[in-house]
Amino acid sequence: MNPNFQLFNQLSQLNQILNAQFLPIGKTTVSLTMLIYVAVLFFLLVIATARAKTWFERELLSRTKIEPGMRAAAGSFLRGFVLFVGFIVILQTAGIDLSALTVVAGAVGLGVSLGLQGLISNVVSGVIIVLEGPFKVGDRIEFDGTIGSVMRVALRTTTIVTNDNVAIIVPNSELLKGKITNWSCNASDVKHSVRFTFPVSADGLLPPSTVIDAILEAANAHTGVLSEPAPEVVLQDLGEKTNSYLLRVYTSEFLSKPSTLRSELNHLIFEVFRRRNIKFSAGDKS
Repeated sequence: MNPNFQLFNQLSQLNQILNAQFLPIGKTTVSLTMLIYVAVLFFLLVIATARAKTWFERELLSRTKIEPGMRAAAGSFLRGFVLFVGFIVILQTAGIDLSALTVVAGAVGLGVSLGLQGLISNVVSGVIIVLEGPFKVGDRIEFDGTIGSVMRVALRTTTIVTNDNVAIIVPNSELLKGKITNWSCNASDVKHSVRFTFPVSADGLLPPSTVIDAILEAANAHTGVLSEPAPEVVLQDLGEKTNSYLLRVYTSEFLSKPSTLRSELNHLIFEVFRRRNIKFSAGDKS
């Protein structure tokens, strides 16, 4: 048998297999060639939109004053829209009748909407957080007894890193439902700083003004404590042997390490108290 004729016969059989119509959709019967065409183009569309999303966020939006969270949200929405429209265009160019998919798409959409109510709620909440800006990346917040720094605001969740360097991922809808305390200052001169309050005890027989001056001297001696707003000391409780004070300081260096700041301040307070002969409580021999 002629080799060329045999090769032609094999190619003809392959062509018949690829173009064999086996899946009726509406007025169109889909062939294997159509499925391969749609799969390849959709794969290329996914890759192209992923790269376009990265370029859109890093090259275009990075030149604006839009917050990082808003950039990610805009990039994700844009990519999802392009994927949806692109997939419809690919199906139409493949010659697939989309009218028959309307009823099926409606039923599937209803089921998906019921099953993804939580996801949709979190995504909408994420957009609200980004647009309203109750907090942003870098802010120190308190939510449901957890205090930490906001590291990432995504469409579905927000990541909070605690003082123990533990990342807590909170659904955005929960953040909008609950009460959030933002400890970060919004003033331009103390931007990206937080206020910490530390308790200090001292001899109850000493004049409070003397103790307050000593605590402020220790606080002002620490390089991590901001001078504006200045540290302040509050006399909280009076006692026979011990008075309780609260030291309030602002810092921009110890946003996620308050325990370290407290330890260093305690050392400084101890040294100042010892130099000024101030006891931590009446009868204290230290």
